[in-house]
Amino acid sequence: MDNRLQTKMLGKDKALKILTDIVRKSEADQTEAVLVGNSEGLTRFGESVIHQSMIESNIRVIFRVALGKKLGIASVNSLNLEDLKKSLQSALQIARLQKENPYFESFPAPEEIPDLQTYYPETAAYSPQQRAEIIRQAIQRADSYGFRVAGALATGEGEMAVVNSRGLSVYQPYTQVRFNITALTSDGSGYATDTSRNIQQIDFSQLIETALEKCSNSRNPFPLEPGFYDVILEPPAVSILLQWMGHIGFGAKSFQEGRSFLSGRLGERITSSFITIYDDGWDLAGVPITFDAEGVRKKKVILIDKGVAANVLYDTLTGARDHKPSTGHAMLSGGFHGGEPAPLNLFMEPGEASFSEMLASIERGLLITRFHYVNGLLDTRRALMTGMTRDGTFLVEEGKIKKPIQNLRFTEGILDAFSRVKKISRERHRIGFWGSEIGACVVPALLIQGFHFTGKTST
Repeated sequence: MDNRLQTKMLGKDKALKILTDIVRKSEADQTEAVLVGNSEGLTRFGESVIHQSMIESNIRVIFRVALGKKLGIASVNSLNLEDLKKSLQSALQIARLQKENPYFESFPAPEEIPDLQTYYPETAAYSPQQRAEIIRQAIQRADSYGFRVAGALATGEGEMAVVNSRGLSVYQPYTQVRFNITALTSDGSGYATDTSRNIQQIDFSQLIETALEKCSNSRNPFPLEPGFYDVILEPPAVSILLQWMGHIGFGAKSFQEGRSFLSGRLGERITSSFITIYDDGWDLAGVPITFDAEGVRKKKVILIDKGVAANVLYDTLTGARDHKPSTGHAMLSGGFHGGEPAPLNLFMEPGEASFSEMLASIERGLLITRFHYVNGLLDTRRALMTGMTRDGTFLVEEGKIKKPIQNLRFTEGILDAFSRVKKISRERHRIGFWGSEIGACVVPALLIQGFHFTGKTST
C-alpha cells in the first residue's frame, strides 16, 4: 500500500506506535523521529473569480540519529515500513560521514506537557463549498462597489509527533484557517487578513468590509516626496517587521554567530521602553502548538523587555553551546529558517492609546496599512530593512486622514524606528506569517516619529 499521500489523520496512538516501532529498530546510539502530517483545502480567487480549488495532503517523517557526537538527518514522505527503514539507514550513513559536533550532548529527555486545545472539528470539516460561499459573499460585496477582489482561503488539519530513544513521546493535532483578501480598482487597493486554529474566530464579513473600505479610500492617490514622516503602522505593517526580526535576530544561532541585532547586547536598551516583544506557543490568541521539533515543551520567552534586549530562543544544540536549556524553539530541518531556532508565535505588548488618539496626535504624517517586498537582510546587526507600502497609504494632517498617496519605499533600521515609538494601540490583531502555513504575530498599531521613506514606487 502506498502511503505517500494521506487524506486522514493518523491519530495519537497510531502515529506514536509507528515512530516508536521504527526508533526501536535503530542501530544508532540515539535516535529521534518526527512525524508531521497535514491535509489542507485551498481556494484561491482573482479578478473576482475562483481560479483554484484544491486539497493537498502530505506526511513527512524526519529521522535524526547520533553516533557519539556525529549527527545525521534524513526524511521520507512515506509510512511504508521499508521506506522508513531506508530513510533511517540514510540518516545513519550521513552521521558516519560527519565531523563530531562538539556541542551535542543528548537528545531531549521526556517532560510533562499539559494538553492544550489546538484542534477544532469545525475548522477541519470546512468544505470547498463553504469556502466558495465566503468568497461568493466577498465578490458580491465588491461588485456593489464596482471593485474586484483577490486572495485565498485555506482550511485544514494537521498532526505532529516526536519520539526519541530516551523515552520522549509527544503528539499534538491541530487545525488552522488562513484568509487574506485584496480589493482592487484601477487606482486603489485595500487589504485584510486573519488566521486562527478556530474558524469561528474569523470574522469574514468584517475582513471583507475592511478591504473594500480601504480600497474605496485609497482611490486617486497623489504623489508625495520621500522623507521623514511620523507614521501610524497598522498591525499588518508591524507584523512583517517582527517576522523579519524573528528570522534574522531572535534565534540563538544568529546570536552566537554575531549576525543578530541582539549579539553582544543582552541587557542593553535597544528600543523605546514602550516595546516588549515575546514568543509564547501557549497563548490561544496566536496559533499555539505546545512543543517544538525536538518534542521540547515551548517556553514563553521575553525577547525585548521594555526596550531592553532580554533573551534569545534556543534548541538543544544552541543551548548546549551557551550552557542554556532549550526554550522549545527547535525547527524542522529544511524549512524557511534552515533548522535554526525561531519564533512561531510572536507578540508585542499592547499600549494604552485608541486609534483615534494616535491619529489626533499627528500634525502631519502617514497612515500605513501594510508593507510588501520587505528585505531584512541589508544589515542584520542593525535590523536595517527596506520595503514598500501597499494597499492603503494615507496622508494625515492635523489629526485627520486627508487623502491617499502613492506608494513609497522605506529604508529604516527597525531598532532605531522602535526607539522612536510614541504611542501603541491597546487593540491587537493576529496576522499570519507571510508565505507560511504556520506561525503568527499578535501585534498592535504603532505611532513612530520620523520614519524614513527613501523613494517612490511605480506600483
